[in-house]
Amino acid sequence: MPESTPWDDIAVPDTDFNVRQVGGQRAVPCNWGRNSDGECLFLIDLQGDHTSQYRRNVATVKGIGVDLRSAGPGLQRLVLTLERHVDRDLFAGLCRTLSASLADAPDSASALGIALTHIRRWKHFLSGRGSHLSPEEVRGLFAELQFLSELIGRQGAAVAVEAWLGPERSHQDFIFGNTAVEVKSLSGAERNSVRISSEDQLESLNDRLFLRIYRLSSGSGGPQLLSLNGMVGRVQGLISDPDAADAFERRLVTHGYAPLPEYDEPAFVVSEKTTYDVREGFPRMTRSGLPDGIMKVGYEIKLEAIADYECDEGNALEGA
Repeated sequence: MPESTPWDDIAVPDTDFNVRQVGGQRAVPCNWGRNSDGECLFLIDLQGDHTSQYRRNVATVKGIGVDLRSAGPGLQRLVLTLERHVDRDLFAGLCRTLSASLADAPDSASALGIALTHIRRWKHFLSGRGSHLSPEEVRGLFAELQFLSELIGRQGAAVAVEAWLGPERSHQDFIFGNTAVEVKSLSGAERNSVRISSEDQLESLNDRLFLRIYRLSSGSGGPQLLSLNGMVGRVQGLISDPDAADAFERRLVTHGYAPLPEYDEPAFVVSEKTTYDVREGFPRMTRSGLPDGIMKVGYEIKLEAIADYECDEGNALEGA
């Protein structure tokens, strides 16, 4: 049975549209709505004239109509309309996330800016035909973003985002300078081994290759815990360059991520972080070392077997 949506109990009007206001105290009112064609709407009421801001920043999104309309003297309304090409449940999730982001908007200009930023993210996601991430994929993406945030602090946002090649199906998750880094996540309950998914993952043409492992503990709240959505927001806050921000959004889409409410849980904290220098003697299976006729190898490495290769975490951030 399909999940319920905010539009289920809104009647289809004969003309114009019917609305129901989103609950809670807000400086900028938001509404769920249906128009006379039965289409699902999300509407944001704005004080003043925001035409110039809208025209500078609006993005066209396949399957979603975006329109700024007059709503009376000194009033405008941003109207998002679900068209036939986008699933209603997905649109509901996107609008709920937008609604939550707008809850603390202090004024109409800020609200419109937040909305247009979200719409640009939706454009990337919908054009990439993203799907829901599995729990394992959520942990894996969280770990990659944790490393990305650290790399931004060391190398800057432009270099760090360009180095993030995991979404592009590169053999390693990060390549920068003459350094490659493969990032893995382990849940707190998992045994002390790490899964290597191919014979290429621990073989690199770069001079230096590191394996970074994050052990993630999960919970439902707390000051140090971050959900996947929270981690995405943290990284976005570290990127001020528009080109790097756009590249980051594209990589998230390629990874299959969209800012959906289900990624508000679980929340994680990095309980342990370990870096290994994948140098000569490191136990691994590589393409160059496989017998003829063997391909697509996956295997696990016991962490106790690579303890001698542990190194300072800063080594994986240098890019020398």
